[in-house]
Amino acid sequence: MGDLKNRFGPGLSTIFLILVLFWLAVMVLAPNLMMIDYALRPNLPPAALGGPDDTYTLSNILYLAGEPTHRAIFFKTIWASGLVAAVTFAVCYPIAFWMAQRATTGQLAIAMMLIIIPFFINEVLRTLAWFIILAYRGPLNAVLTNIGLIDAPIRWQGDGGVLAAMVYAYILFMLLPIYNAIESLDKAQIEAARDLGASPWRIHARVVIPHAKAGIATGFVFTFMLAAGSYVAPALLGSPGSRWFTEIIYNWFFEGGDWNRGAAYALVLLVLCLAVVLITLRLFRVNLTDVAK
Repeated sequence: MGDLKNRFGPGLSTIFLILVLFWLAVMVLAPNLMMIDYALRPNLPPAALGGPDDTYTLSNILYLAGEPTHRAIFFKTIWASGLVAAVTFAVCYPIAFWMAQRATTGQLAIAMMLIIIPFFINEVLRTLAWFIILAYRGPLNAVLTNIGLIDAPIRWQGDGGVLAAMVYAYILFMLLPIYNAIESLDKAQIEAARDLGASPWRIHARVVIPHAKAGIATGFVFTFMLAAGSYVAPALLGSPGSRWFTEIIYNWFFEGGDWNRGAAYALVLLVLCLAVVLITLRLFRVNLTDVAK
């Protein structure tokens, strides 16, 4: 608040603060409170609302605990989202390091343009592009068949297709935090480690990664949360054996007509995702203030 007053003055900073609080109350707090209320109430016909049966209950949450198929998909979604975050990190870290420590000004501008411009397109359209690429008669199978790597087209839809599409969809949320963290690292520290005989792996393990841990943790948090809550990629590229928990939530809301059970499933997913995020920050020894930066 003090920085806002110094930069914009007391009047304008107060308006900014009110707008932020209003946004948090209307767009974040109110929907989540409504979701909690729905999750803890039974699914009743309109005539029974407000009656003796309209009381708070844990039956919707306990239904998930007793449903083995839904429970298995739930835990699969959690570990698969962690896998998406790990693969995205493996893809983004070398690029981020090159951009921050090796690229010239011109190369950096071109790289930023190539990375950011595709995200001007809607996520649904970008996922549809992956659907075309991975189609049975799509360009990927055509190229692999023509060069002789495969004898017949492969059906890529499933866990592999969902993973590839999510890594591509969320690469920006991993890349930019790591790039911003590594950019602040003095190149002299890397040169000093190299002069002392440290190998490239040791330089990254002992110098670069510890310095960039806040950016890495931020990227993991963003990517994990987005992957766990994704619906488009699993719906378009998944197979019956690679269902995502968000698809079950969607089915409860729009096909089953049971908003209460759908809200309960969404609440469980939210709580566990927050727990995973807090554990991740704990492992990286990073606090929420560092992530906010």
